Amino acid sequence: GLRNQGASKGATTSFLISTPQTGVDSVLVSAAFLGWPFALFKVAAAFATGVAGGWLVSRLTDEEAPAVADDKQGEHWRTAGNRLTAVWRYALFDILAAIDLWLIAGILLAAAITTAVPPDYFQQVSWSQGLPGMLLVLVIALPMYVCTTSSVPIAASLIAAGMPAGSALVFLMAGPATNIATMGAVYRALGGRVLGLYLGTVIVASIGLGMGFEFVLGNVTADVQAHRHVSGAWWEIAAAVVLVCLMAFLLLRRIWQRYLGPRPGAAVDAGDVTFSVEGMTCQHCVANVTNALQSVADVEHVSADLGSGIVRIKGVQLHPELLRSVITRAGYRVSDTPG
Repeated sequence: GLRNQGASKGATTSFLISTPQTGVDSVLVSAAFLGWPFALFKVAAAFATGVAGGWLVSRLTDEEAPAVADDKQGEHWRTAGNRLTAVWRYALFDILAAIDLWLIAGILLAAAITTAVPPDYFQQVSWSQGLPGMLLVLVIALPMYVCTTSSVPIAASLIAAGMPAGSALVFLMAGPATNIATMGAVYRALGGRVLGLYLGTVIVASIGLGMGFEFVLGNVTADVQAHRHVSGAWWEIAAAVVLVCLMAFLLLRRIWQRYLGPRPGAAVDAGDVTFSVEGMTCQHCVANVTNALQSVADVEHVSADLGSGIVRIKGVQLHPELLRSVITRAGYRVSDTPG
């Protein structure tokens, strides 16, 4: 990843803290469920938290020279097809395929919360308001294995049930940044001291920024939720139909890759190796795996699919065991379940 390409510990930490909340998918989903004021504040909060965390790591830890990998990336993904095809593939396979299953899971869980919890329930209990409510949400969010995208519908359902918007911001900042896979990757790549600073920054910043948001913009999000309605416009229905069709296509594609495609770990064509990788939870994880593999000599191209976990490596005289170890060192697991 970035560390292997020469980035400092501080820069890497800043990237890990801010990236989950500043991706295009996260911003658009947040705006759709919670309104643009909330989405833009979340981006600014992630930027400020990332800068603060990176600065603390740079000041309080000793910098070690990273093992810089040869930069062999460059033009691999840019040479396939024309620009229109590249835009289409990015929108479908990089953005939608990265969030569709998580978004569905988040919507289902949010629907369960909305059904089980009466509207404005949390407004009637004192412990869910202000700092106590934020601390409670923080305790719940820290051990949760939740993706940035799936956490947004959950946060929206909590706000609809009367939870303050500031507490929802705490949930969105702390949950995705502190899941087990992320913390494991930080520990392996940067060490225990950096992990402690990483967690401390996320915890303190989420509480502080949550209180700040509640003071400045809390009523704005409440108004957005209160005036939400279904218009049923033709273009909304058409967009929903297109989205469902694309999701169905991605689901069928995953089924083919996992159960009907080449067996993981086996050579597909001359010079091709396929693995099933566990632990990739977002597009950042896909980039980590791709960059780690492309740093290996004789690897010409890497194709990683987030939904299915299938990673295909093309090159000359590749050694599967070496590639396994590279994926493992990057913080992910190689599963050899038959394909």
